[in-house]
Amino acid sequence: MCKVTIEKVVDRKFCDLIYYSYICAMNSFKHHTKEEKMQAFGRLLDVQDRLRKECPWDRKQTNESLRPNTIEEVYELCDALMKCDDKEICKELGDVMEHVVFYALLGAEKESFDIADVCDKLSHKLMFRHSFIDWTGWEGDPKAELTDAPTDSTEVEMTWEQMKQKEKDGNKTVLSGVPSALPSLIKAYRIQDKARNVGFDWKHKEDVWDKVREELGELEVELNKQDVENSTRELGDFIFSVINAARLYHLNPDNALELTNQKFISRFGYIESKCKEQGKELKDLTLEDMDKLWNEAKKFDR
Repeated sequence: MCKVTIEKVVDRKFCDLIYYSYICAMNSFKHHTKEEKMQAFGRLLDVQDRLRKECPWDRKQTNESLRPNTIEEVYELCDALMKCDDKEICKELGDVMEHVVFYALLGAEKESFDIADVCDKLSHKLMFRHSFIDWTGWEGDPKAELTDAPTDSTEVEMTWEQMKQKEKDGNKTVLSGVPSALPSLIKAYRIQDKARNVGFDWKHKEDVWDKVREELGELEVELNKQDVENSTRELGDFIFSVINAARLYHLNPDNALELTNQKFISRFGYIESKCKEQGKELKDLTLEDMDKLWNEAKKFDR
């Protein structure tokens, strides 16, 4: 750090220049050319090919054995995305990509498909679904009839649903495109969103609150009856209605719940740490003690 007096303006400006150069160097990002990107992807393919041939672990993998690892990697990517951690996002994207490459390699071994087929099918699907863009002259031009350009993202999504119905291998029904293995909360959001894209939605978003209150009332009735089976059904209906409300107000319920999860973990961790500082165990604290620490922890939420 340069130490300068107010009189040494030149020296201070020089220090500012050095510091600015240092910051730029620390935050520099190289934009790779298309050729460099292709070379990097080709290198990944070569590495994966060799691992499949020479690594005992890679040699024994199948679609079934890789599936749990793939789910874990995707969740790790989602965690990095929630934290807006670019370094971790880059790393986790690589892990997910490695699985994509691996599955394509397994497909090639069965002479079913390879990574080129994966990329080509994806490109064709993207071009076909964006029928408002003229792809004339592009390799793989789907020759789709040009449609009017949508004015916003909502119209784009509605166009996608219409194009999916026209695809040769597309969804047979509107909701068939929702993966059955999706976590229930995300699945509920996607179901509602897809229904919206074909016009099945509330005319006024404010009207959804009557439905939320109705479902809550029905849940309370079944809970008072101590009917576990019907209470479970009504709880599902209530949660579904809350997710619907979140969607109508352009809020992502999964992200919102995860933020609350992290907030609870942080606050509860604060209680645990304070408890240890006092040489106590959590069971030694009264509910009032915990509540006091909980309120203290709120100050550190942001």
